Amino acid sequence: MLVFQFRAGSFETNAYVVAAGPGSGCVIIDPGQRSAAALRRLVTRHRLEPEAILLTHGHMDHTWDVLPLSERYGVPVYVHPDDRFMVAAPARGLPESFPRELLAGHPNAEPSDMRPCGAPGSPVVEAAGLTIQAHHVAGHTPGSVAYYVESGEPALFTGDALFAGSLGRSDGPGGDASRLRDGLSRICRPLDDATRLLPGHGGPSTLGGERRLHAFLRWPRPVLPR
Repeated sequence: MLVFQFRAGSFETNAYVVAAGPGSGCVIIDPGQRSAAALRRLVTRHRLEPEAILLTHGHMDHTWDVLPLSERYGVPVYVHPDDRFMVAAPARGLPESFPRELLAGHPNAEPSDMRPCGAPGSPVVEAAGLTIQAHHVAGHTPGSVAYYVESGEPALFTGDALFAGSLGRSDGPGGDASRLRDGLSRICRPLDDATRLLPGHGGPSTLGGERRLHAFLRWPRPVLPR
């Protein structure tokens, strides 16, 4: 499995391209601000053909270029139903204190082919020869999703739910620290320590490395104070 990553835009959001191999189909994860041109060059260079776009959550720094990319390649966009409203109305998912001038240039529209993932009845995305498990992990946003791909070296794309060395924020609209811990614990408990953790910002990690820092990711899970 091939995984390409780069930081996009002023928010330095990690955009990913995942493929079974060179010259194959691929999926794009979290095409943030000013990512479209770089993503087009990357897929052309490696002879890849986008087949789907996956969103870990609805925050605008992860969805900014989803409209032009989905239109260019004619591919579906997967997002959890609880976060879909933010794709065309990014301000609705942000705190009142967020500077609205930073939203200038956002398309403020959603792609024509939007599909649910991570909700009951839509736990798996099949695209580009990959089987991608979409796990709902509310707490950063109501509809945050972590994507697990087992092909080759297993990888977990966590968006803003879990970073290398730190837990995602839960103090924004719809955030809930307890739900975030519970969701991550449920997802991560059955996974191997060697699983690559690929977050929405910052560098990568491994699940084993994060288990040494976060007790709630270990098995058996300790009882946490409420």
